[in-house]
Amino acid sequence: METLSVALGSRAYPIHIGAGLLDAAELYRPHLGGGAAAIVTNEVVAPLYLEKLKRALPGIRVTEVVIPDGEQSKSWQTLNRLFDQLLKARCGRDALVIALGGGVVGDLAGFAAAIYQRGVPFIQVPTTLLAQVDSSVGGKTAINHALGKNMIGAFHQPVAVISDVATLDTLPERELRSGLAEVIKHGFALDASFVDWLESNVEKILRRDHGALAHAIRRSCELKARIVAADEREAGERALLNFGHTFGHAIEAGTGYGTWLHGEAVAAGMVMAAELSALMGQLKKNEVSRVRALVKRAGLPVNGPALAPERMLELMALDKKAAKGKTRFVLLESLGRAALRSDVDEKAVRAAIVAAAR
Repeated sequence: METLSVALGSRAYPIHIGAGLLDAAELYRPHLGGGAAAIVTNEVVAPLYLEKLKRALPGIRVTEVVIPDGEQSKSWQTLNRLFDQLLKARCGRDALVIALGGGVVGDLAGFAAAIYQRGVPFIQVPTTLLAQVDSSVGGKTAINHALGKNMIGAFHQPVAVISDVATLDTLPERELRSGLAEVIKHGFALDASFVDWLESNVEKILRRDHGALAHAIRRSCELKARIVAADEREAGERALLNFGHTFGHAIEAGTGYGTWLHGEAVAAGMVMAAELSALMGQLKKNEVSRVRALVKRAGLPVNGPALAPERMLELMALDKKAAKGKTRFVLLESLGRAALRSDVDEKAVRAAIVAAAR
């Protein structure tokens, strides 16, 4: 097991990475002072891992909340059903919420923990690559709105993240590739040497080599933890972690949540953002080609869906990075170095969407 730390003073927390951690009781014990826990999971993960996790909680009063699988579960309706079960089980402010699943479960359970009885502690136990490298770390929690992804939410840091690499053995291939998009994003935005490593090891990750997976997860978490520690509330530098997401969130909203997986939309969004970076005179053409090539080798889409540029622009106007009514974009100055720009011409954005479709 390897352990990293997210340095947030009194709210610092560990990220444990390794195989066989799911039922390691010693990782949960320090956070179970109230003697009660609510495990939030979904219909796919529950049959695989719920009982194994419960074995790590001997003598603890456990409430199980099993939600439907899919992005559609990040809704007020599902959130209220979760609260119904917590209240019926008489979970108090000392209860521990445990999110067992992917990004949807983590976002929903984390938001529930943020606002239930004005805030209760929670642990992230991510079972997808996307959640292990990105959504479980950093304290962003949310549900979706019909007009935009993750529009209703709160910052609420977990007390621990427990990433069991062995859970990725049961992850569907499409979900694995979707998670790889977020790994690749960390390299493109923050670390050119990590891009080099990914170009040499992407096939190992797709073969689920535990060593390659552990390195990819660890490096992604190191990069994200550093950014979160410096800019917890996304006032500046943390926005760089959204490379590809302004376009990607528009793709998800425009096609209907769940049609494109999050990582698939981010992958196409990264190609659009790279094309826009080149049009803005920042990224070299050969670097755009490297972006396209790595995304394609990961088995991810390099072309967006059949959404008109005008519709994409309309959806991007709702992006949470917008300031003073202007959409801001995370662009690449070079591979491994991203910057937030608000001076992007709308014509260039249209041209980038068209260019990415070629």
